[in-house]
Amino acid sequence: MKKIVIVGGGAGGLQLATRLGRHFSFTPLLERRRKSPAAEITLVDRNRTHIWKPLLHQVATGALDSSLDALNYQVHARANGFNFQLGSLQKLDRGRRIIELAPVMDGEGRQLVPARELEYDYLVLCIGSQSNDFHTPGVREHCVFLDSSEQARRFHRLLLDRFLQLETHTAEKVQIAIVGGGATGVELSAELVDASRQIGNYGHIRRSALEITLVEAGPHLLPALPPRLGNNAERELTKLGVRVLTGCAVAEASEDGLITKDGEKIPASIRVWAAGVKAPDFLAQLDGLAVNRLNQIEVTPDLQSTSDPNVFALGDCAGCVDVAEQRVPPRAQAAQQMAGVAEHNLVAKIEGGPLKEFRYRDRGSLVSLSKHTAVGNLMGALVKGSLTIEGRIAGLAYRSLYRMHLAAVHGWGRAMLIYLVGRANRFVKPRLKMH
Repeated sequence: MKKIVIVGGGAGGLQLATRLGRHFSFTPLLERRRKSPAAEITLVDRNRTHIWKPLLHQVATGALDSSLDALNYQVHARANGFNFQLGSLQKLDRGRRIIELAPVMDGEGRQLVPARELEYDYLVLCIGSQSNDFHTPGVREHCVFLDSSEQARRFHRLLLDRFLQLETHTAEKVQIAIVGGGATGVELSAELVDASRQIGNYGHIRRSALEITLVEAGPHLLPALPPRLGNNAERELTKLGVRVLTGCAVAEASEDGLITKDGEKIPASIRVWAAGVKAPDFLAQLDGLAVNRLNQIEVTPDLQSTSDPNVFALGDCAGCVDVAEQRVPPRAQAAQQMAGVAEHNLVAKIEGGPLKEFRYRDRGSLVSLSKHTAVGNLMGALVKGSLTIEGRIAGLAYRSLYRMHLAAVHGWGRAMLIYLVGRANRFVKPRLKMH
């Protein structure tokens, strides 16, 4: 039996593990388990649960309760024919085809599970990305990142603490500075405006007590989209009361604010860094795997590492130039598309057959401005070229992205049930998570 180990349970890794688990563990007829599958699939992740990364800004503000909406890896693995191991990759031995997982510690720093080894015939790295601080002084020490559910929950706790100070009149206002005018920064700014209004409904907090500053080094917001959409997003945020600074680079972060390269001090009790991403630093020392300047593992168009054909990489941690010679961007839709090609190629490796080369198909980008509106563009088979959309139609399209993710993992039937349960919860639970 061949062993496939997938490290990272994000959008691409979870989808890949689910599809491979079902392929090798179930027969097509009535979904009965095979007696002797040709491959054993193991998914490794440092967390016990999965939250779709584009929703982390909602976890941060409390608009999404991760305890209700998270997918439990262990339960999902059992239902879909693969194994789950809790742990973090700390070492790769390509000669022995073994990975080593770091010890699992509890909240008090005590060891629960010692370091352990997993054998593989094929290894798939889907470790994702982390914020790139560009070596800006003070950022690591004084800023919050939104790379994981844990970091999003930390931001939520800080936010509730600051609102408590407002409620008890121990502070006059809350100042939040967000660095990075991409999708995360724009969406977080809009969600914070809505969060302040929701919290005001449960207490006595004035909307004007929250001051949000969004800082972007480029000439306009949403640099990955046409300038007109970035300008429209800036106009909408300004209407909501967000102070937007474009063409403004941050030189330093401190415990009470930011300092720009022009010397301006931006006071902030909470500072968020959302300016650019890179693959985790440790990938550059992972047993000689070739990486690029962003620590991404260099792969061929069939997603095999250029250093080792038994190691695949996909998603944000893969430095991929596809068959059309275009550099694949670090986006959730790219990771999900890569998962389909990786599934085909791993099955081909085990069952025989030609490998498929990856071709990235840009479906467009959508950015939510909370419940207020959305902006973006659509691309694909139904749209020739690029179609710019805004307002309620864009908002509807944005909300459909999460349902498509659920369908890719659960199937459409279960995905719709999950969606309906979520809608029902909105009638019986507070609109905002208050703890």
